[in-house]
Amino acid sequence: MKGKNKLINNKFIIFIYLAIIFQTHHLSNSTKSATDPIIIRSQDSSSKHFVLVHGACHGAWSWYKLLPLLKLLSGSHKVTALDLGASGINPQLFYNVKTISQYFLPLMDFMASLPPHERVILVGHSLGGLAISQAMEMFPEKVAVAVFVTALMPGPLFNISILNKELSSRQGPLLDSRFVYSNGPHSRPIGFEFGPKDLAKRVYQRSPIEDIALAGVLARPVYLYNEYEMAKLKLSTRKYGSVSRVFIMSEEDKLIEKDFQEWMTTKNPPKQVLEIKGSDHMVMLSKPTELFVLLLRIAENYP
Repeated sequence: MKGKNKLINNKFIIFIYLAIIFQTHHLSNSTKSATDPIIIRSQDSSSKHFVLVHGACHGAWSWYKLLPLLKLLSGSHKVTALDLGASGINPQLFYNVKTISQYFLPLMDFMASLPPHERVILVGHSLGGLAISQAMEMFPEKVAVAVFVTALMPGPLFNISILNKELSSRQGPLLDSRFVYSNGPHSRPIGFEFGPKDLAKRVYQRSPIEDIALAGVLARPVYLYNEYEMAKLKLSTRKYGSVSRVFIMSEEDKLIEKDFQEWMTTKNPPKQVLEIKGSDHMVMLSKPTELFVLLLRIAENYP
C-alpha cells in the first residue's frame, strides 16, 4: 500500500511540475496562442539559445526535465521547446498533417522569426533529427551547432530513403504499438502510435515509471510519410554541410539501437560523437543530468 501511495504522490508531483512550467509560460506570454513554443529566457547577453525538437509521437513535454536544468542550473541560457505539427499541444490532427513540410512547419516558422544575427543550438531527438536537418538546410546562418540525440541523421549523400530502409531491416516486433488505417488493414497505413507495452519495453525501459505513465497519457499518433514525400527532404553540402554536427549516442536504446547509431555516424560522420551510458531511447528522461552536462560542453565548444 505504501508503494502505491508513493507512486501516486510521484505522479502528482510530476503533474504539478509540468503545470508550473506551462503556466509560467502562458502567464509570461499572455498575448500568445496555446500552440506557441515553451521559451525560458535569460537576461544574460552572452547566453546560448537551445532549441529542443522532440521525436515521433512526443512533444515539447518530453523535455520537461532538461528545461529547468538548462535554465536554472546553468543560470544563463535561453531554452525553447517546440511542438511539431499534430504533436504535444499543437491543435492539428495527425491525419491532416499529410506533408513532411507541414510537420516541420512550427520549427521553420520559429527559425524564420529569429533576429538576423541570432544563432541557436538545435537539439533533435529521434525523428526530430529530420526536422533539425531541414532547418540546417534552410537557415544555416542561424545555427551554431546541430546536436542529434540518438536521432535520424541524413546528409547530402545519405538520404532519408537509405536511412529508412536500413532502420526497417533492423526493427524488431512492434509489441502492442499499432499502425493506423483510413480504409481498413488491407490499405496503406497512414499513421503509427506506440502501445503501453512497447513504450515500457523498448522506449522507456531505463526511465522512471512516472515518465512511462506520462507518455501513455500524452503521446499522440504520427503520420507515416511515403517515400515520395520523404524524398522532399533534400540536403546540400553548401548549406546543411556548412553547419557543425554532434551526435550523442544512447548506449541502451532499443528503438534506434547502438549499432544503427554507429552505422549512421560512419556513413555520415559528424564533427564529434559522444555517448551516454545506461540511457534508453528517451535520453532526456532516463539520463537528463548527463545530457545536460554534454549540452553545456557542446555550447562551450561551438560558439
